[in-house]
Amino acid sequence: MPLQLDTGKKGLEMFFKGYQIESLRYLWQVQPEGANSKAVWTNVNESLQGSISRASIINYLNHMVYEELLTYTKATGKGGHHRVYYMKYSETEFKQQLVALVIKKLLTEYPEETRKVIQLV
Repeated sequence: MPLQLDTGKKGLEMFFKGYQIESLRYLWQVQPEGANSKAVWTNVNESLQGSISRASIINYLNHMVYEELLTYTKATGKGGHHRVYYMKYSETEFKQQLVALVIKKLLTEYPEETRKVIQLV
């Protein structure tokens, strides 16, 4: 599930759905302690007064780990092993990483055109 850019939206909504943004905000809020998927899921559902499934939260958090935007450690608890997720970057650094991902992709797909446009900006 690669990141997708929707230029019709603004801010983090260009890349993420509402519950995903709320997940990120919660993880920034609880740094440096981090949070497991249950804590993220509980916070998202309370904040949005919705019913996002825990599986959706887990899949999203794992996807962000795969994209190297989040990190995790393994921990044990009553239910066995689980992951504790951490933001790899501050909010500003996170946004810079998103910009870098977009520019890298554009440089891969359209190297000459991207360089010309970047020089104009």
